[in-house]
Amino acid sequence: MQQLRSLTLKAITLTIALAFTGISSVSASNPQHGEEHEVTEEHHDAHAHEAEKAEFNAKDMILHHIQDAHDWHFFDIPQGDGTSKPVSLPLPVILIYNGQFDVFLSSEFHHGHSPVTRGDVTYVLHHNEIYVANEHGELDLDEAHHATNEKPLDFSITKNVTSMLITMVILFLLFSTAAKSYKKNNGVPKGIAGFLEPLILFVRDDIAKPNIGEKKYKRYMPYLLTVFFFIWINNLFGLIPVLAPNLTGNIAVTLVLALMTLLITYFSGNKDYWGHIFWMPGVPTPIRFILAPIELIGTLTKPFALMVRLFANITAGHILILSLVSIIFVLKSVAMSGLSIPFMVFMNTLELLVAALQAYIFTLLSALFIGMAVEEHDHH
Repeated sequence: MQQLRSLTLKAITLTIALAFTGISSVSASNPQHGEEHEVTEEHHDAHAHEAEKAEFNAKDMILHHIQDAHDWHFFDIPQGDGTSKPVSLPLPVILIYNGQFDVFLSSEFHHGHSPVTRGDVTYVLHHNEIYVANEHGELDLDEAHHATNEKPLDFSITKNVTSMLITMVILFLLFSTAAKSYKKNNGVPKGIAGFLEPLILFVRDDIAKPNIGEKKYKRYMPYLLTVFFFIWINNLFGLIPVLAPNLTGNIAVTLVLALMTLLITYFSGNKDYWGHIFWMPGVPTPIRFILAPIELIGTLTKPFALMVRLFANITAGHILILSLVSIIFVLKSVAMSGLSIPFMVFMNTLELLVAALQAYIFTLLSALFIGMAVEEHDHH
């Protein structure tokens, strides 16, 4: 019980480090939701007029829901004139340009229809990106309608960053409450601790020990626990209707998680591990020079597979569910809801299993890679 209490406290520390390490990566990939257009009043009116006639675009709707955003969009309220009013939570926009530091709420962009001026700089939201407007307060567009203006350094607290911080708070509360419960009840798990202990023992007995070994697994348990619960909770969070952030479906987040596994593997590698990579025993010397770069590349492809697997599986699940919903509007048939909605409910239920399965697979493979690095070989 003392060991479990110690692990929960270490996991708290790693949770905080993990969340804040990923914030900069998520902020670097923070497109605003929706298709944004020109910022003048004429373009705004034209956009409103076109929106009334526009056909339902399933691709744009799906991309809008799986992308990051500067605000947290919940739903739209239909208006009497055929348009709709979005209901969203504005988030802080943090920009740096030419030494100028600007902070304001994303609501000032009015969903991309209005520029935001701070001092001598005017910022414009266009096609999911923030640009610095020209001297006329407009964008310079090429033939493909892509903006050629400069971009500021964007450190905004986006929807995915907010989701990450919420998860960090949840993990902190779970683990700290469990640690206090162990201390208060003399090592007897009660309440939250009773719920978490089987999961902690599962990670220890079925993931860490078999892959890392009895002697060295304790050193890596805090990291494995943090990664397991971080991925699992975020996967579940992404399945909540209306909220549905897509944090683990963001390639920047999975990149940071995979990079952490890579660094831990590299720094934990013993002389046998590196020896088998750079100077493989039992192989002729000329062949060793050929195999060494191949083996080194192999150490990089393993975490790359971790990154892509988690990103692709979570994103694919979101796209599939949204595609089932889109069928109703593409075919413009209420009758299709009788087929589409049951399939959507089934897939959403299946995603509950996928949420836990992806957390398990990522943690298992991380433990396997670490175990390969710390394994001691017998020399005869």
